[in-house]
Amino acid sequence: MKKFLKDFVKQGLMAAWGGPVVLAIIYAILGLNGVTETLTVKEMSMGILSSVLMAFIAAGIPVVYRQEKLPLSMAILIHAAVLYLDYLIVYLMNGWLKNDTTPILVFTAIFFAGFALIWLIIWQINKRQVSRLNEKLNAQ
Repeated sequence: MKKFLKDFVKQGLMAAWGGPVVLAIIYAILGLNGVTETLTVKEMSMGILSSVLMAFIAAGIPVVYRQEKLPLSMAILIHAAVLYLDYLIVYLMNGWLKNDTTPILVFTAIFFAGFALIWLIIWQINKRQVSRLNEKLNAQ
């Protein structure tokens, strides 16, 4: 457990800077398109702090896959649940997602469809790599 927490914090800290950078880019794009002209100090501060937290958690949680006693399916479920709650809470807290049933359901559907698509791509890539490796081993 100690190694898990150490790795989680290490990975999270390495990526935490990325949240505010992405936030700044998004705010710049919104400003250029006339969607947002000004932000209050509270909005900017909350956006920066929450995006650091969001990036920290998103970068740290993949260490769950290094837990040898944890089945892959359980690791995937933990990863998905933590990311989902991380994003949902931050989006609601910042007002980036309306706190209503329909927007939350749409967000949920998009999140899990995207998560499943990414895992399908990862699975296909790994399957192809294992097949190639097996072919090379059998050829010897």
